[in-house]
Amino acid sequence: MIFSQRYCLMTGKEKFYELIATAGGLGKIGKMPGTLGSVLAFIIAIFLPVKWWVILITVVIGTISSENYQNRTGRKDPGEVVIDEVAGTWIAMYGLPAGFALPALFLFRVVDILKPVPVCSAEKLPGGLGIMADDVIGGIMVNVILVLINWLFLRGGFSFLS
Repeated sequence: MIFSQRYCLMTGKEKFYELIATAGGLGKIGKMPGTLGSVLAFIIAIFLPVKWWVILITVVIGTISSENYQNRTGRKDPGEVVIDEVAGTWIAMYGLPAGFALPALFLFRVVDILKPVPVCSAEKLPGGLGIMADDVIGGIMVNVILVLINWLFLRGGFSFLS
């Protein structure tokens, strides 16, 4: 069955979940879907700062959509699911000065690819939770690292000790 026939046979709910999970189909383009998802999130956040509640909704709906998509395709953590990268990138960038946006994107991609502890542990969680959790934790790690770098080098850090 070709793509358009398969898509036409899907229910409205399945189409919705697929559109969310693949960030509007972006995850099905090219050989680096995770990077494309992160770049999309980066561009959106540059032009329209993302509120915490948008990130929270994205994580919740992304978890449900990823679970549905994974169950429907029968593949564990399908590469075309990129809503997790969108949420992780937004978390990595959240609350940081504008000059930290590009370092947040770059560092998030490094963490997402290398999967240090505890990111690799979160990835082992079942279903949509595991798909989303590793990127959420990776985004938190990157954000904390960049907040500390900002505080230490640009905000005086330990200068109160001198």
